[in-house]
Amino acid sequence: MNRMYMVLLFCTTGIISCQSSKLNNDMQFAETQLTTGKQGHFLNSTQVFSPDDTWIVYDTRNDDGGIGVTGSIAMVKVQSGEIVQLYHTVNQTKYGPGVGAATFHPNENLVLFIHGIRNADSSKPYGFARRTAVAIYTDKPSQPLFMDARNVVPPFTAGALRGGTHAYTWSGDGKWLCFTYNDYIIDQLSKKDSSVKDLRTIAVMCPGAVNVPNDSTFENNSGEKFAAVVATVTENPVPGSDEIDKAFDEGWIGKNGYQKPDGTRQHRAIAFQGNTRNENNQTITEVFVSDIPDDITHSFPGKPLEGTPQTRPNVPEGVTQRRITFTKHGVEGPRHWLKSTSDGSLIFFTAKDSAGRVQICAISPNGGAIRQITHNNFPVEGPINISPDDKYIAYIADNSVFATDIKTGESFRLTERSADDVKPVGAAIWSNNGKMITFNRKIKDGDSSYYQIFLLKHS
Repeated sequence: MNRMYMVLLFCTTGIISCQSSKLNNDMQFAETQLTTGKQGHFLNSTQVFSPDDTWIVYDTRNDDGGIGVTGSIAMVKVQSGEIVQLYHTVNQTKYGPGVGAATFHPNENLVLFIHGIRNADSSKPYGFARRTAVAIYTDKPSQPLFMDARNVVPPFTAGALRGGTHAYTWSGDGKWLCFTYNDYIIDQLSKKDSSVKDLRTIAVMCPGAVNVPNDSTFENNSGEKFAAVVATVTENPVPGSDEIDKAFDEGWIGKNGYQKPDGTRQHRAIAFQGNTRNENNQTITEVFVSDIPDDITHSFPGKPLEGTPQTRPNVPEGVTQRRITFTKHGVEGPRHWLKSTSDGSLIFFTAKDSAGRVQICAISPNGGAIRQITHNNFPVEGPINISPDDKYIAYIADNSVFATDIKTGESFRLTERSADDVKPVGAAIWSNNGKMITFNRKIKDGDSSYYQIFLLKHS
C-alpha cells in the first residue's frame, strides 16, 4: 500500500544542526510510495524526471551493482503510478547484455542508459570495458539508438571509443554528454603486459554521427555522436605531482560553463575526481577540471584521438586539465558525482570534517579556498544533487532525506528518520521544477525486499 507521511523538521540537538527552529515553507514536503511491484525499481543518481516532470525513469535491478543481469528500462507516471516499459534486452542472461542507470534528456522525451555489448556470453560478459550508451524515445519504445560509436577492431576510428562507457550526464543545453570510460583494447593488453593497466578516465560526446564498419560479432556499432576522452591518466603518477591514474565521477560545470578570473567564459568544462599520489606515494583523491573546446575533432600531433593497438585514446587538441584542490586527505565519503551551480561558480564534493564526519564542501572551478556547506552531526551517505534554483543541495543522511541551504548552511530533514531496513538509499533527486524529490527505499514484501520509488511533493 502507498504510505503518506507529513514531513517533520527536526532541530533536536544531536540529530541536526539548525540555525533556527522556524519552519521553512520551501522545505515542507509530503511523502508517497509510487511503486509497489515485486521487482527492483532502481533510480539513477540524477536526471530521472522527464522534462515536464510527468514521468520518472528507472531500471529494474534489485542490486546496486546488478546492471549486467538486468534486462529492462521502464518509467512510472508521477500522478497515477502507471508503468510503461521502454526497453528490454534481447537474449538476456546472467552474463549480459544488461541495462541500467537511466536518465532523461533535459529537453526531449528521450531516455539514455547503459547497455552491455550485445554478444555477451560466459566468455565475454558484461563488464567495465564492455558497455555503451543507448537511447530510447518514449513514444518509440524498443527502438534503440546507439549514442557512442564503438570500434574494437583495427583500424580504429576517430570519434569512436573502444570499450566501455558508463554513467552519462547531459549538459545543460542537452547537446553533449559526459561519462566515465574504460578502454577494452588496453584491458586486453593489460592481461598480457603487467606494465599496462586499464585505467578509468572521463570522456564526452558531442553532436556528429560516427560510422563504424559492421562486424559479425556485434562488438562494433556506429553512433549518433562523436566521442573523445578529456582526461589524461598514467599508470605511474609521480608522487607529489598532479598526475593521476584514475579519473572518475564527473559532472558538467554550469549550464554554460564558468567565468574565468580574467572575466572570459569557458563554455564547456568538466569537474572530476582524480586519484593522485602524495609525497609518501599514498593515493589521494582530488578535484580536477578539464576545459573543453567547442570542437573536439582535432588531435594533438602524433596523438590520435582513437589511440593505437598499444596506446589508449588521447584528448583532443585544446583540452586543458588542472587540479583545483590541494588537501591533506582529499575527497572522501560515499560514491558521488561532482555537481555545480547552474552559473558554474561552485563545484560540490564530499570530504571529512575535523571530527571525521563526511560533509559537503564546495570550491570555485578557478580553485582557491574550500567552503564547508553542511555542518551535520552525522555523515552524508550518498550522491548529492543541487535544486534547480541553486538554493539547496539534497542528499541522504541519518536514515532520512535532507536538504541544506547552500548560502546559510541550514539543514532540513525532509523525511522522518526511518528504521535501518526501510531507510532511504542512493540519491535524492530534484524534479525540474524543484517541487518534487524522488528517492529509493528497499521495502519488504513477503520473504523478499524490492527497491521502490518514493516521492516527496511540495505541500
